[in-house]
Amino acid sequence: MSTAAQPETSAHRRDFFQHKIASVLAIAPLGVWTVWHLWSNLAAFGGASAWEEAVTGTRHPVTTLATMVVVLLPLGIHTLWGLKRLTTSRPNNDRYTFFGNLRYLLQRLSAVGVLLFLGAHIFLAFIKPRFLEGRPEPFADIAHEMRFHGPTLVVYLLGTLGVAYHLANGLQSFAMGWGLATTSRALKRVEAATFAFFALLLAMSWGAIYALHQAGV
Repeated sequence: MSTAAQPETSAHRRDFFQHKIASVLAIAPLGVWTVWHLWSNLAAFGGASAWEEAVTGTRHPVTTLATMVVVLLPLGIHTLWGLKRLTTSRPNNDRYTFFGNLRYLLQRLSAVGVLLFLGAHIFLAFIKPRFLEGRPEPFADIAHEMRFHGPTLVVYLLGTLGVAYHLANGLQSFAMGWGLATTSRALKRVEAATFAFFALLLAMSWGAIYALHQAGV
């Protein structure tokens, strides 16, 4: 092997392992936590007390720290990897206009939208109330915003749509990248499961938003 090929091989190997790590983090813990978080927010149908107990209930500082490590650290790693991917890869929809490339393009576009949405959501719903105001976010505040502040409602509807698509499509990429679906039959099953998972995530997201909207006063 020539010396010129060695750095290239090393770079490919490094990119390969970075891709594997980022894909694992996207599923666990980030994907698992996302499903759990959406499920918890459905407690809004039970009113303020049920939602606050499920979502923002008083937690031990160690629990809060553990949440930050288990969720925010993998999110940061996945985000950095995703930003690198955005700058080093380009969709080829102009040459190959088929469904797979469309999904590739939407995955990249949704990544940008999800990054902006999560940045605002984490700051306004977690960092600001807990670390700047010294209390969890009250149910009444978010319900009021959903009911009477149109831009907030639109941002949450579009943001959760992006999260649902990005996570569901990422699940299919994970299955393909890790060799869990290698035959055409298996790929079709994974694709069907992906659509079902997307629909489930979107239903949970918009269901919670609807409950918050209806509770706004």
